[in-house]
Amino acid sequence: MSTTATAPAVAVADELDGLLAERLTPALLAALDRDEEFPAGPLALLDAFGLPAHYVPAEHGGRLTDHEVLLGLWRTLARRDLTLAVAHGKTYLGTAPVWIAGSERQCRELAGRVLGGARVAWALSEPGHGADLLANEATAVRTGSGSGDGTDNTDNTDGWRLDGTKWPINNATRGSHLTVLARTGEPGHPRAHSLLLVDKAALDPAAHRPLPKARTHGIRGVDISGIEFTGAVLPADALLGAEGTGTETVLRALQLTRTMCAALSLGAGEHALRLTAEFAAERIIQQKPLAERAHVRAVLARCGALLAATEAAAITGVRSAHALTGELSVVSAVVKGLAPTLVDGVIGELAELLGSRSFLTDVYRDGAFQKVWRDHQIVAVFDGSTPVNRNALALQFPRLVRSFAAGTADAEGLAEAAAAGTPPRPLDRTALALLSRTGCSTVQSLPALAAELAVDGAPEALLDQVRDLVGLADELHWRLAEVRPAAHPEHEAYELAAGYELLYAAAAALRLWHANRAGHPDEPLWQDALWIRAALRELLGRLAARLEREAPAAAADDDLLTDRMAAAVLRGVREHTPVTPFGTPLATEDQS
Repeated sequence: MSTTATAPAVAVADELDGLLAERLTPALLAALDRDEEFPAGPLALLDAFGLPAHYVPAEHGGRLTDHEVLLGLWRTLARRDLTLAVAHGKTYLGTAPVWIAGSERQCRELAGRVLGGARVAWALSEPGHGADLLANEATAVRTGSGSGDGTDNTDNTDGWRLDGTKWPINNATRGSHLTVLARTGEPGHPRAHSLLLVDKAALDPAAHRPLPKARTHGIRGVDISGIEFTGAVLPADALLGAEGTGTETVLRALQLTRTMCAALSLGAGEHALRLTAEFAAERIIQQKPLAERAHVRAVLARCGALLAATEAAAITGVRSAHALTGELSVVSAVVKGLAPTLVDGVIGELAELLGSRSFLTDVYRDGAFQKVWRDHQIVAVFDGSTPVNRNALALQFPRLVRSFAAGTADAEGLAEAAAAGTPPRPLDRTALALLSRTGCSTVQSLPALAAELAVDGAPEALLDQVRDLVGLADELHWRLAEVRPAAHPEHEAYELAAGYELLYAAAAALRLWHANRAGHPDEPLWQDALWIRAALRELLGRLAARLEREAPAAAADDDLLTDRMAAAVLRGVREHTPVTPFGTPLATEDQS
């Protein structure tokens, strides 16, 4: 077992990876993709492994106590095949609002079904409305005098009549249950929508019909379809939470699901990096491996550093769900905006090194690169697109500016968020807030962390980067303060939100390195602050560009830093060891 990740996360992720390497060959996965076939066999394998238990909180009989463990599982699955991660992981998304708003009976019964292999869909979107949930037209109308509070109700005449269309929905056809957002009040009112848990087996077959599977560019085998309800009668206790609270519950659940989406990007990015680095090491041009050329090594180093930055943001984000729960409205928007954006860029840059092999389907590794390239493009759209998340972040600029100026930070929560691999406190779902009252501790503690690093004797080259980072952080917040609050901000607000994402990644990476460096004395990525310096170099350059400032001056050992980072990536690929600081080894295909 590698020491680069924690025992709970590594043990279960290693077990899953060994199973995938043994049972799911690249040729099999490529054939499923080519035929646009739903991966029923591989998903059954994941069910038998026990993955559904990690979607069910421990208090309801499952194994979900630590979202960092789930991050590792999804990441492991996504670096083998993103389609499988999306198809199987949707159940976690579909159940998330139930664990937040459901009654004890609703949670207990759904948990039993999920642990038995049931698939659950989250039916939010509708044709023509996209992310504008308040414009949705599906309706749920009372059919009796039920209390409508989600508690048990023995009056069988009470209930709801559900009408309308939900599309496009992952698992809409193959899922046995759906959490459906439907209008129960006046159109346009913020409390006009409610969530209902629908068991399709309990419905009159004539009251619902599946809509055809949509053909997709990537994740071709996933059940992206829809469902149409016509007079579907639901019991009174199908209501999740109080009537009119559906939108609020959705927004709280999205804070968890958006943060977890980073696992998909991490797995996809690592898959693409390993494929490309392996090709570069094997490909001989003019009697010299491609990997020995300066440009190629620079690309591999840059992409490895950006994956390390993404990893830092993801780990800090999922641990913040437990440790800084009240700030997750900010953190989730940041992580969801950042991860797919950085990884899309990484995959695009790696594609240039692969050349024609990046889009041919049967020439290099069964076309695995072109598949992961296609598959990952949809991640930016999941659970709110990048513009949607940046808009959500921009709405909180005033609080972020004030809290940064005051240096507000939850020291205990920060320490727990940075203690990668250690069991976190139980997640208090009631603490999920629509807006963060304390801003973002990870960013706001940056100046104090910079002072601490100077005292602790961090490498001087790293301290130079930290000083540049604090200066850019000051300027970014000064620019945030100039943004006029609005429900639909000007374009400049979205650009600044993108800058805040980069700042968060840098602050998270720096704190993770500082908190965990003593535990990795012999690992190449950690020696002489390699990965954190490489990650900060990339993030600082991008943040300076966002602010239209010159990039920080290159360090004296900049070329050596690039060469060392490229060497670490190539070593990880050659030896099947981690290619990111908190990553896990990769099982070879002949490994059981």
